Amino acid sequence: MNQAYPEIPKLVEIGNLFRRKVDELLKEDLCKNQEVYSAITVKEIPGFRMGRYVMISPNPENDVNCYMEKWAKKSGLYEFSKGKAKRIGWDFPFVSAEQQSRFGLRGYVAAYILPDGFVPKCEGVEIACQETAEYACITICDPFSRAFEFIPGGYKKIMEYLNANGFKENVSGEYLSCFEYVYEKEGVTYMDVNIHVASVGYANLYTPFHE
Repeated sequence: MNQAYPEIPKLVEIGNLFRRKVDELLKEDLCKNQEVYSAITVKEIPGFRMGRYVMISPNPENDVNCYMEKWAKKSGLYEFSKGKAKRIGWDFPFVSAEQQSRFGLRGYVAAYILPDGFVPKCEGVEIACQETAEYACITICDPFSRAFEFIPGGYKKIMEYLNANGFKENVSGEYLSCFEYVYEKEGVTYMDVNIHVASVGYANLYTPFHE
């Protein structure tokens, strides 16, 4: 069915009234039709090689993603992958309480999946390998429109699905406990949240997902 949308001037007026941007209102309407969260699936994700880097700052996601984009160009990854290199990310938890409370610092890791046969032309990242493993996955529609609600909500839904309340300590580092993948599809932003099934549990564990 065709759906009627308010005229653009009316959307601007509504956006000004509620301090919201027009594109946020349009995307929010699209996501209402599709639902914010997909169904949760458990799937085997093949092993991969990655180049990763961590930053601790007031806005680590933007900072480390900008760094990695520059590295991808300098290293030849963009050229090798014809601009289709896949980038993932996850929270870096080793930030002290003082760094968080006094300075508003957080940590985030960004990583590019390295194609077979690719050899970087420069240093600047840590090269690591991820083994094949089972992950519980959920897709979030337009996650950044209400990032501090939708993204933690996705993690909580997976934890509920797995009947878990926190991450185990992954001493070996053999698997990523979780990671995110952001992409665009038909003008809408999506985020896939993936949690390693064997890295979570219930007894004596608790992971706060702040909103």
